[in-house]
Amino acid sequence: MFPGPFGLRQFGTIAYNAFMEVAQQPVYLLLMTCSGFFCVFLSVVPYFAFGDDRQLVKTSTLAVMLLTGLFGAVLSASSSVAREIRSGTALAVLSKPVGRARFILGKYVGLSGALMLLLYANLVACLLASRMAYDAYGSADTFSFAIYCLGGLLAAFVAGGFLNYFLQVRFVITTVIAVVILTTAMFAIILTTTEAETTGAGADPRLVDWRLISASALILFAVLILTALALACSTRLELLPTLAICSSVLFLGLMSDWLFLARAETDLSGMGGVVAIEGAKNEDKTITISNDDSKQQEQHRVLSGKSILVSNGDTVVEGQKLTKASWWASILYTVTPNWQNFWLADVLEGDGKIPTEYIGQAFGYLVGYVGATLSLALWLFEDRELT
Repeated sequence: MFPGPFGLRQFGTIAYNAFMEVAQQPVYLLLMTCSGFFCVFLSVVPYFAFGDDRQLVKTSTLAVMLLTGLFGAVLSASSSVAREIRSGTALAVLSKPVGRARFILGKYVGLSGALMLLLYANLVACLLASRMAYDAYGSADTFSFAIYCLGGLLAAFVAGGFLNYFLQVRFVITTVIAVVILTTAMFAIILTTTEAETTGAGADPRLVDWRLISASALILFAVLILTALALACSTRLELLPTLAICSSVLFLGLMSDWLFLARAETDLSGMGGVVAIEGAKNEDKTITISNDDSKQQEQHRVLSGKSILVSNGDTVVEGQKLTKASWWASILYTVTPNWQNFWLADVLEGDGKIPTEYIGQAFGYLVGYVGATLSLALWLFEDRELT
């Protein structure tokens, strides 16, 4: 795939061009600015959430980050791949000694780099919002909000316009770089120069919840999967169908445990039927599962004091009907990415932490799913007629 340094240089060129093409889009700058502003704005709004105001702010900012990544992935893939196929740029690139696999992988690396930069800007806003959050008895930190908006966002647009007018540099990419640098600088200034007031009734100091970095890393993994899926769709479809498919996969994945898991798991006997339980409260019990259709019975001994569970963790009761596992639910549950693996906002409540081992397992899930999705993208692109 990469025969020598020439092949690596071609791969790097494709990835860099894909990154620059996305980062120079006005919608990319608009998405970065609006999402960062909205994340910080969420921390100055009173919620009256009975003491859960700070947790609500952190959960909301992570949700904004996930949706920003969704729209960024779809818009980036559509503008970088679908538009190049439609305009004939892809044909010009592939007419040179550049393989289609190298083209797809280079595009994915470039798009992933642009989305990482976008989510980094969102992460800075989320960390600042976690510090500014307060409960019903506290007050909004309007000073930090003004520093972020004026010294970070507005100053970045002023700097981009100044450099564009006097030095003839590109406005969008210059402003994107300025937004990233200045918002990071304003965040550091707020941490080092402003006093950490209390959050309200709890009299807790306003501190940055650094656990958001781990939660944001998992959000990034989810966005990278969405990027691969959007790239695969963009090899055949335009913007709106790609957005519809990716949005559907996102919502199906969020509900996959409820939609497919209960139907995908096998019951205690694997054959279905009705449960009968024999044995006193403190004695060993015998579970009999009978199936009237096949005239079969299975018995399972359960020691006293042990819970009587089926494979999905539900307690078996007398007369309960067990259904067979659905093969179609098993397939859909396996194919659909389970976004709940990447959404751990609830862990941030209290003193909970996201284990490093879990992040490593999520990264393995990312590598496997992205590899399968890019293989699908290459298969769809391999026989695509380019004009």
